[in-house]
Amino acid sequence: MTIDFSSCLPELAGRGLLPASYRSAFVVGSLARGWANAASDVDIYVIGDAPWPGPVSSAIRVSLSHPEVPTESWYVADRRWELKYWTTGQLDEILTKVSWDSFETTVPIGQLLSRDEEQLLERLLYCRPLDGEDWVAGQQELIRTSAFGASVVSYCLTNADDFVDDALGQLAEGDTASAVLSARAAFGHAVDGLLASQGECNRLVKWRARRMLAARPEALSFERYWAVETMAGFDAAAPEKWVRDVVALCKSLSLQVEV
Repeated sequence: MTIDFSSCLPELAGRGLLPASYRSAFVVGSLARGWANAASDVDIYVIGDAPWPGPVSSAIRVSLSHPEVPTESWYVADRRWELKYWTTGQLDEILTKVSWDSFETTVPIGQLLSRDEEQLLERLLYCRPLDGEDWVAGQQELIRTSAFGASVVSYCLTNADDFVDDALGQLAEGDTASAVLSARAAFGHAVDGLLASQGECNRLVKWRARRMLAARPEALSFERYWAVETMAGFDAAAPEKWVRDVVALCKSLSLQVEV
């Protein structure tokens, strides 16, 4: 499912939602990546030097010097459109948070960035520019050379290790049901860390299979990933074996990922 991208800017302009001047406007999310379905939103970010001056229906709060991201949403036929206005200053501040100096402090990315701030960076990497393509390319390079990817990798692998410890501890106590859930969580984090090391920093579970197909990491085939994700080899009569196999796989993946 896709749309005519050339219709996006006229749609914004026709609703009085396009600033007089801005650095870039781009589509993000599933539409930008070619993963959309009939129910997918049209998500657009507009980046300007100054905050959006017009009225909007809502705003997202962020931990930045300018603490609001104005948002507007509407429907065109049956498809929902959502627009977010970020500023260049906000983006610069977010990039400072994921500098290599900040990474050396070992503060996890979940404490450095809000989910919306993290999402701005990872979505910028795979956006569909509508205007300001050169500006987008420059920002993508800044993101790639920052510690953003390493921060996501480190965060995911730390979580994977924590859930591995939980799974083994629960297994030792005979709590196999909890151990299965912990092993599943560990695997999800380990795969997300592996994918982040390949430049796929989106951590939404619903797109994990798509990200695996896009990245095709050597350390884990899609077939093996999908077998574990869907618990294809799970035997309810002997859950301990599945837990230990998944834990061993998580440890192996963690060792093969470079932060």
